Amino acid sequence: MLSYLARHSSVFLMLAAIVGFIFPSLSTAIFPYLPYILFFLMLLTLLGMNQNALIKAIFKPGIWRYALIHSVLLTVISCAIAKMIGGSSAFILGVAGVAATGSLFATPAIARSIGLDALEAMAMTIASTLAMPVVLFFNLLIFQDDGFQLDMVSYIQRLLIFIAGPMLFSAIVYRYVPNPLLLRVHGKISQFTIILVFAFPFGLVGTFRNVFDISLSSGLFYSAVGLGLTVLFFAVGYFLCRRPNDIDSALLAATAAANRNVLLTYTVAGSFLGPEFVILMGAIQIPTASLPLFVRWLKPQLLKRAQQNEPVSNL
Repeated sequence: MLSYLARHSSVFLMLAAIVGFIFPSLSTAIFPYLPYILFFLMLLTLLGMNQNALIKAIFKPGIWRYALIHSVLLTVISCAIAKMIGGSSAFILGVAGVAATGSLFATPAIARSIGLDALEAMAMTIASTLAMPVVLFFNLLIFQDDGFQLDMVSYIQRLLIFIAGPMLFSAIVYRYVPNPLLLRVHGKISQFTIILVFAFPFGLVGTFRNVFDISLSSGLFYSAVGLGLTVLFFAVGYFLCRRPNDIDSALLAATAAANRNVLLTYTVAGSFLGPEFVILMGAIQIPTASLPLFVRWLKPQLLKRAQQNEPVSNL
């Protein structure tokens, strides 16, 4: 059963978001447990990676260029667009919170499921997650009102628990547990990582459904915003990270840029980001959950086009 769910994870990820939208009471019921699921998802994902290879990948300059695009550049672009369409200060703050958010820690599992490099996806995820606290802090200072005061003690405590905690624990495990044993154990539980991801679109979309129940026009507006943000993040990641004859790298950057760990941002600073962020957090779930299926369709199209554009050899 687990192997079947893992093989068809792209379909079930999208279905989880749709089911959560249809049954908002069930979605709302699971929401309080999502931070605990997030912690274990981050931990299991890190335990499944070769630590030495991962550290080398993280220190590649291209990974940190990606992190700047993911957090800083996309904050500037998305907030500028939000300002141009006449968004309120609360709306722009919500957009800034989403733009500062690092990649979802399930991105390596998602990348693996669609045939992309899981190790590089993990390096992108860690880099964007490490950049998130700094970018988010400045976004809060810039876009919050004059009366804003960030509780640094609470902020740092949450960062330590939900970011440093899993990283430190996985490093300790790798230091003291023999690698063969660790790989055998992780091989048996690795399928849980992609299945744990189903909980996030299911549990985060319920509050967004409540907007529809209150006002259909508001629900449609935020749906358009959620889709627009997902498309923007995907397109910027793809076009700015393209390499000659390397479609996989561009698709990986696009996928990592569009998959946002908004629950981590909410857990760390949700009380400072306001209600608009909570709505946007739900609004991006269905388009984000649909990305793996879209990439599965898009990748062969891009490969076919690239082959057609290759110069014909004289030999």
